[in-house]
Amino acid sequence: MSVEDTTRASGATLDEITALAKRRGFIFQSSEIYGGLAGLYDYGPLGALLKRNIKEAWWRDMVTARDDVVAFDSAVLMHPAVWKASGHVDAFVDRLVDCRVCKHRFRADHLEKPDVCPDCGSKNSFTEPRNFNLMLQTSLGPMEDSASRAYLRPETAQGIFVNFKNIYQTARKRPPFGVAQFGKAFRNEITPGNLTYRLREFEQAELEFFVPDDGADLKWFDHWVQARRKWYADYGVKPDRLRFYELSAEERPHYAKAGVDVEYLFPWGWGELESIAHRGTYDLDAHMRLSGKDLRFFDEGSKTHYTPLLIESSAGMDRTTLTMLVDAYEQEKSVDPNGKQTERVVLRFHPKIAPLQVAVFSLARNKPQLVARARSIEAALHEELRTQYDEGNIGQLYRRQDEIGTPFCVTVDYETLEDQSVTVRHRDSMRQDRVALDSLKEFLDERL
Repeated sequence: MSVEDTTRASGATLDEITALAKRRGFIFQSSEIYGGLAGLYDYGPLGALLKRNIKEAWWRDMVTARDDVVAFDSAVLMHPAVWKASGHVDAFVDRLVDCRVCKHRFRADHLEKPDVCPDCGSKNSFTEPRNFNLMLQTSLGPMEDSASRAYLRPETAQGIFVNFKNIYQTARKRPPFGVAQFGKAFRNEITPGNLTYRLREFEQAELEFFVPDDGADLKWFDHWVQARRKWYADYGVKPDRLRFYELSAEERPHYAKAGVDVEYLFPWGWGELESIAHRGTYDLDAHMRLSGKDLRFFDEGSKTHYTPLLIESSAGMDRTTLTMLVDAYEQEKSVDPNGKQTERVVLRFHPKIAPLQVAVFSLARNKPQLVARARSIEAALHEELRTQYDEGNIGQLYRRQDEIGTPFCVTVDYETLEDQSVTVRHRDSMRQDRVALDSLKEFLDERL
């Protein structure tokens, strides 16, 4: 089917994204049958694939394609002293207030009107602000007491810092070099919300890049800012919905020499996806002070020790997955050659991260020859591509694949049995091409 006229909406509401995410198997409320828990979500069959593809894209470009970054995987539970040295025990807090009338709790810095409760409208009903630590506590061992207290990590980076010496010695690396890892982190968020944007359990993609103090540190910082800018562009994020916000000296921590927040324009406004920061020697210095252990790099050439400077890129994979979902979503109204108005929802995922790349259909489910041929084609493509066989009304099948972002649909029909060709339908343009079976794989590879 060709399209003569198409208009696209400028974006989607969060309710529309949430409805699609559940309807098509991207994201479900965790423990939904028991009422769910705020800030906790599960990824359905397609959501799990989307998130995995995004993670693989990050890993491929940040680690596999480079020879100056090594892999790491640290434990979720660490010695409590780690979080004392990092500052999380003393400073990782939100300032909270309670409304004495409706008993609801709020972050003091999120109140638009500090003297009015946003839920019940009561004036001057708030308690005095008090600190609330965002780390989730647990206990190790058979006794629950202060000696057994541990924390679920609120970030993944500290595992890299405390292992810095082990890593550079065993990997035989010298600065400049980086350490990368994926990992779950946990924060007892008071105001989780906006689907998977603000979670209590989330996944980070962390790069800690260590550089010598030789005057090139800001060049390395700019290198990673540009590398991350290119990454988002390469996977199709709309440039007018993405910004790299440079933090002023007043906005960044006192020890940071530079900082950039990567932000996306969500339905509710701008939200942070990633932080790129020049952290100096702050993290390694903090752990050396408390542990008494030497984590400096030993330079064999000069026979000297020094503490390398740190450039950090810390991205939230759940937020990035949500970004790709929101950014790909379009509501499209079309007029076909017969003048008929049609509407569809389409997810325009980049082919490298789309959950499925090719769907294969039989034009008629009650024709064994067509079904058998379609299944054999799907099985052959499945060896190298992310594919799915489906059957039903062809128009409904196309719409379903549009809604889950599949770039190409292949239909086996009666002509296939005669001339060994199939119809390939393009997601974005809805154009249809007739392609010989012996060149189908090459045709798809060129476009994927």
